[in-house]
Amino acid sequence: MASNFLWKYNVIGDESENINSTVTLWGFNISAPFIWTAHHVAHVCESVLHLLGSKVMLSSENFLIYPNGNSVQIIWACTGLKQAYIFFCILAFYRGPWKHKLWYIPLGLTIVYAFNIFRITVITCCIDTHPNWFTFLHLYFFKYLFYLVIFALWVVWDEKIVEKIKPADLGKS
Repeated sequence: MASNFLWKYNVIGDESENINSTVTLWGFNISAPFIWTAHHVAHVCESVLHLLGSKVMLSSENFLIYPNGNSVQIIWACTGLKQAYIFFCILAFYRGPWKHKLWYIPLGLTIVYAFNIFRITVITCCIDTHPNWFTFLHLYFFKYLFYLVIFALWVVWDEKIVEKIKPADLGKS
């Protein structure tokens, strides 16, 4: 909760349709990684959709557009960077030896990244024929499913990795 609270009140960005909107942290412009990641996510989702036979096209403004005109725009808030930050904070500040965190955190971040690509790909795929599903899928279903994935990663860490370590080793980092 603390990492989510810190993000929500310190990372400020406009979630409008402007792909180049400014994202700030304590007044400093930190937009560049968000813009780059939004472009990357849009390109990867387009590639995955093409592999699945979709006719979606990517515009320069990160719109994934279908021939029928239905579209989704990938903006800075769609990057999954907030969820990656939250996952990192949970693991970094939770108990357990760093020698295990050094491989589990990158593995978890890879899973967070892959789930974000999956999430955006599925939403984009669905709006081709069901554009009215966007709000439910984006704001409710996948938002909470994303946090469930992060929770599951923490449960695996706590129950399968930390609990199997000898109690004497838990104090060592």
